[in-house]
Amino acid sequence: MNKNYNIDTICRILPHRYPFLLVDRVLEVVPGERIRALKNVTVNEPFFPGHFPGNQVMPGVLIIEGMVQAGALLFSETLPVEKHGDVCFSGIDRARFRKTVIPGDQLVYEVQIVRQRTRAVIMKAMTTVEGECVAEARLMAIVGGE
Repeated sequence: MNKNYNIDTICRILPHRYPFLLVDRVLEVVPGERIRALKNVTVNEPFFPGHFPGNQVMPGVLIIEGMVQAGALLFSETLPVEKHGDVCFSGIDRARFRKTVIPGDQLVYEVQIVRQRTRAVIMKAMTTVEGECVAEARLMAIVGGE
């Protein structure tokens, strides 16, 4: 299914808001399988003045958070509506940062469900800039966890 979410749709699904909303648009989503979403990185992001003055680099933890938010959008299409509030990000493995992200870059998050059981989900996530991998990780989530 090729759904193109704009920022209004994303804000109806995710609880995050500026400056912590890290997905600008969904390019493609296949429920139960994968999602592609993007984030435009601009020079006026609130973290750039301190990370790092004179050499602005997007913090890796925020790239991971963007992948997690894309995964949450995938779940909004995958799980029944009554389960949407029951998903908790529970872990990260094999995180690797391949290249720095700077103002002007356009991040494309690609998140794919690798394994889904009754309560546990494992996802493979990758972020690219102009087709080149800048970060990747395995993300875990619990459905119905407390």
